[in-house]
Amino acid sequence: MENYTPIYKITDEILTSAYEIAADLERINIIRENALTPELRKENRIKTIHSSLWIEANSLTLQQVTDIVNGKRVSGPAKDILEVKNAITAYDELLDCDPYNEKDLLKQHALLMNGLVENAGKYRNAGVGVFSGNVPIHIAPPHSQVTILMSQLLEWVKNAKLPQVVKSCIFHYEFEFIHPFMDGNGRMGRMWQTLLLYQTNPIFAWLPVETVVAHNQQDYYKAIRRSTTNNDSGIFAAFMLHALKEASADFKAKYERGEIKDDKNGGVNGGVNGGVNELQKSILSAMKDNPNITIAQIATFLNTPKRTIENNVRKLKDKKIIERIGADKDGRWRILDNHLNC
Repeated sequence: MENYTPIYKITDEILTSAYEIAADLERINIIRENALTPELRKENRIKTIHSSLWIEANSLTLQQVTDIVNGKRVSGPAKDILEVKNAITAYDELLDCDPYNEKDLLKQHALLMNGLVENAGKYRNAGVGVFSGNVPIHIAPPHSQVTILMSQLLEWVKNAKLPQVVKSCIFHYEFEFIHPFMDGNGRMGRMWQTLLLYQTNPIFAWLPVETVVAHNQQDYYKAIRRSTTNNDSGIFAAFMLHALKEASADFKAKYERGEIKDDKNGGVNGGVNGGVNELQKSILSAMKDNPNITIAQIATFLNTPKRTIENNVRKLKDKKIIERIGADKDGRWRILDNHLNC
């Protein structure tokens, strides 16, 4: 079997969209993980989970998803509630994953589909297809080829000489074409594109692109079908780039309205005591309330990737604002700067 290489045409439309997305984020001038407050991260993550599952016919409302994220009980189909809980867990772990590592991909599928399918975290062992009624829209490659196809696709997206934003869109289509799992392919494809985009710019992890896709669901499926019919994943890439452009433009508009601020405006990277940002103040507040809290618990409490919390804790230590007393597991935090308003 020859190496699996996506077939695509890079059009002026694709290049223009990629440039406009980069320009939107560059103008914001806060291209770093601290660009969003924990509250805005949480809001966008809830939108992402709700929209991605709504595309897959989950019946829960945005408010119900919000309630589940906040630990409240909701009434609804048990399967739909479990899908939301699984997605929360999977997205909490996502940004600590390596997008080119197959084991991480399978681990995320296991989290996403836990209790929903028998073979969560494993590639399919049977043939699958996508149907409209009784009409086949797409028949996926034989299951015997899935392992090698996915290995080659991950190798391609890691090494292809294309802008990451374009590669992520092509990967998304090719993932859906291979259809590596018995179920959960749509939500996994969208999730993994987010992870790929995160490698270029952390802001991408918090853009609710799935909301744009959900609002254009029929066009989303149409773009997949057209790419398959024309043997050109560039068609789907053009659609997804438009969705990314809309999401990044919305983010920029919020920034320009003052909902998201940079350190020049005294916002998330401003603050007291040598530039302590809003996320770091939230971390300090959590430590003040519970000196025994772990980094993992802070990450869960603030709905922020563990790696991001670790980076900011390290900065607080470097600034001599906090220190750790005792071991990681049974130690405690001590806040050294008593003038902080936490």
